[in-house]
Amino acid sequence: MPVITVEAGRLSKEQKQALATELTTSASAIMNVPESAFIVLIKESDRENIGVGGTLLADR
Repeated sequence: MPVITVEAGRLSKEQKQALATELTTSASAIMNVPESAFIVLIKESDRENIGVGGTLLADR
Protein backbone atom coordinates (compact mmCIF):
# COMPACT_ATOMS: atom_id res chain seq x y z
CA MET A 1 0.00 0.00 0.00
CA PRO A 2 1.87 3.11 -1.21
CA VAL A 3 1.82 6.18 1.01
CA ILE A 4 2.29 9.72 -0.32
CA THR A 5 3.11 12.36 2.29
CA VAL A 6 2.89 16.11 1.67
CA GLU A 7 4.05 18.74 4.14
CA ALA A 8 2.71 22.23 3.55
CA GLY A 9 1.34 25.35 5.13
CA ARG A 10 -2.37 25.79 5.74
CA LEU A 11 -4.52 24.53 2.89
CA SER A 12 -8.23 24.76 2.22
CA LYS A 13 -10.31 21.58 2.07
CA GLU A 14 -10.59 22.08 -1.69
CA GLN A 15 -6.80 22.29 -2.06
CA LYS A 16 -6.35 19.13 0.00
CA GLN A 17 -8.90 17.28 -2.13
CA ALA A 18 -7.18 18.42 -5.33
CA LEU A 19 -3.79 17.28 -4.02
CA ALA A 20 -5.11 13.89 -2.95
CA THR A 21 -6.82 13.36 -6.31
CA GLU A 22 -3.98 14.53 -8.55
CA LEU A 23 -1.21 12.80 -6.60
CA THR A 24 -3.14 9.54 -6.50
CA THR A 25 -3.97 9.65 -10.20
CA SER A 26 -0.39 10.45 -11.23
CA ALA A 27 1.28 7.95 -8.91
CA SER A 28 -1.15 5.22 -9.96
CA ALA A 29 -0.35 5.75 -13.63
CA ILE A 30 3.41 5.91 -13.06
CA MET A 31 3.61 2.96 -10.66
CA ASN A 32 0.92 0.84 -12.32
CA VAL A 33 -0.83 0.36 -8.98
CA PRO A 34 -4.60 0.78 -8.52
CA GLU A 35 -5.67 4.16 -7.17
CA SER A 36 -7.56 2.41 -4.37
CA ALA A 37 -4.24 1.22 -2.91
CA PHE A 38 -2.87 4.72 -2.25
CA ILE A 39 -2.92 6.63 1.01
CA VAL A 40 -2.27 10.39 0.92
CA LEU A 41 -1.23 12.08 4.16
CA ILE A 42 -1.26 15.86 4.33
CA LYS A 43 0.62 17.45 7.22
CA GLU A 44 -0.01 21.15 7.76
CA SER A 45 2.38 23.43 9.60
CA ASP A 46 1.61 26.89 10.92
CA ARG A 47 3.98 29.64 9.83
CA GLU A 48 5.01 30.07 13.46
CA ASN A 49 6.25 26.46 13.51
CA ILE A 50 8.64 26.86 10.56
CA GLY A 51 12.01 28.57 10.79
CA VAL A 52 14.08 29.56 7.75
CA GLY A 53 17.51 31.07 8.19
CA GLY A 54 16.91 31.40 11.94
CA THR A 55 13.70 33.40 11.51
CA LEU A 56 10.16 32.12 11.89
CA LEU A 57 8.05 32.48 8.76
CA ALA A 58 5.40 34.18 10.92
CA ASP A 59 7.91 36.99 11.64
CA ARG A 60 8.87 37.62 8.03
